[in-house]
Amino acid sequence: MPSRKPDSDKGLGRIAGLLLTAAVAVGLLFLPDFLNLYWLRIVSNIFMFAALAQGINIIAGYTGYPAFGNVVFFGLGAYSTAIVMVKFQGSFITGVLVGGAVCLVFVLLLGPYLLRLWGHYFAIATLGMNEAIKAIIYNATDFTGGGMGLSVPLPPGNPAESARYFYYLLYGAMVLSVLVTYWLSVSRLGHACRAIRDDEVKAKAMGLPTERSKLAAWAISAVLTGFVGGIYAYWFSYIEPPVIFDMTIAVESFVIFLLGGAGTVLGPVIGAAIVELFATLTWSHALNYHVGILGLIIIVIVVALPKGFIVFVRDNLSVAALLRRLAQSRARPDSD
Repeated sequence: MPSRKPDSDKGLGRIAGLLLTAAVAVGLLFLPDFLNLYWLRIVSNIFMFAALAQGINIIAGYTGYPAFGNVVFFGLGAYSTAIVMVKFQGSFITGVLVGGAVCLVFVLLLGPYLLRLWGHYFAIATLGMNEAIKAIIYNATDFTGGGMGLSVPLPPGNPAESARYFYYLLYGAMVLSVLVTYWLSVSRLGHACRAIRDDEVKAKAMGLPTERSKLAAWAISAVLTGFVGGIYAYWFSYIEPPVIFDMTIAVESFVIFLLGGAGTVLGPVIGAAIVELFATLTWSHALNYHVGILGLIIIVIVVALPKGFIVFVRDNLSVAALLRRLAQSRARPDSD
């Protein structure tokens, strides 16, 4: 007979996971004291893409709607923050909040129509949405600067202080995205989103508010992405449409989301760390071939871990999985 019940094994594994997560979160608060400016920027990039991938995770991983054009909210947040700071002399915090509000209004206006589409039709529609907004930004020269872009006021302090400032800003954005995703995973909205992902027709037949749930999930995803876009605009102090609405950002965020594990709370964080660290290593050791090498590495990882890194660890390497294997081995009769 097993020495522990499965529920107790899962509970022990969950406690161990929470303690490890809390330890890492606290350790990251003190990490800038041990990093130079180069690695501060690398880790800040990890935080940024973790938050962006978490936004995709909410609408694609939990709800099943592949929003390939989610980078549009990154761009709207960045330009809203820049316009508030440059044209209206507002503060950075005000600009970020305005950016989040613009993304929310955008989803509330267009979401009810775009969310009627499904699968690759929805994905293509979001791509078109991104290109349309980019064209509008190009032509609204009075506010956006058009193709010339906008220069955002420099943050106060020397380069070292600025690097630490944005490290903590992006760390906060990542933590916020993780907490929101955790809340979604245990809330009624999250259960409704998972039902929509599994079978939207059945979910609607059961009386679930599918339209409202989809819209709420996309609105949360958009606001989180808009916040990150606003931080990015202030971080780099200059934005232009080809960079801010670049589909490379969307593709990398999607790869991170899939690599970490769709529909998981910490998957995008792990995926961002893997992708960004591999990208840094390949870039520093194989400058002319780093994109191809990184692509091959990602293909190997995705083939080896089709459900994502978090699911693989949970099923094979977690405390609960190890205890389950130990219990099964003890329950087997002796070969004699």
